[in-house]
Amino acid sequence: MTTTPPAAGLGAMIRTWRNRLPPSAAGLPVVRKRRAVGLRREELADLAGVSVDYVVRLEQGRATTPSASVVASLARALQLSTAERDHLYRLAQIVPPADGTIRDHLPPGMQRVLVRLGDVPVAVFAADWQLVWWNHGWAALLGDPLASPPRMRNFARDRFPVDADHTPLALWPVTETDPDTADAALVCDLRRATGRFPRDSRLATLVRDLNAGNEKFAELWATGEVTANREVHKRVDHPSVGPVTVDCDVLTDGDTELKIVIMTAAPGSEDETKLQLTTVVGPPAGTRN
Repeated sequence: MTTTPPAAGLGAMIRTWRNRLPPSAAGLPVVRKRRAVGLRREELADLAGVSVDYVVRLEQGRATTPSASVVASLARALQLSTAERDHLYRLAQIVPPADGTIRDHLPPGMQRVLVRLGDVPVAVFAADWQLVWWNHGWAALLGDPLASPPRMRNFARDRFPVDADHTPLALWPVTETDPDTADAALVCDLRRATGRFPRDSRLATLVRDLNAGNEKFAELWATGEVTANREVHKRVDHPSVGPVTVDCDVLTDGDTELKIVIMTAAPGSEDETKLQLTTVVGPPAGTRN
């Protein structure tokens, strides 16, 4: 009979990693009178998008087989290195992501940079444009992505809807100066991803679904064009502050193909003032959240 050494099991490791991560590293406010050196359980639960009760059960060993999506969320929230992330997968009895498959994990260095951007609206998408991380500024500008089901938190599925009951990723209207060019660039980017991650089943399913269910996507896919991302200018019709014109820039990590999407406005402009206001006033009462 095999046994797990003390402080080496799934729950013990989650607790160890939680205790070592200071709130400031996760972008949380620093409170002087605080007993916990690291993250509290409720803070980890909020960052990972799971219930506090589930974190408690994991740490106490009453829950031992979290899903792959929960493990990925915990690894991001705990800012684990790639080796630590893989160890967490194995402790949960799940095979870690292999080479040739899309990575959802944010390296700790990337997370530190993102946190230090403050309330600048920022989100991170995987190579297949699955949304994996966003900050308060992003949610304030476009609405909280938690309002959309996890499967629909994909920019390509949002851009090229298939289902009749499609739930938009942004909670209010967002338009672009050149939507046709943006559509073509998105499809081209997905084609690049199929070459970079030929064994990724999630990407293959996405392309198959969109090809079969969205005529515009199928037409663009048939062109065979391969290009890089282009800068985009967007107008967000925010329900509290009115229309805001922003520049949307995409920075791609060369190793993981993670895409950091940053929304900014022209310095000193009325749009910059409105953008800053979104983080203060938030959406009006009654909006989907």
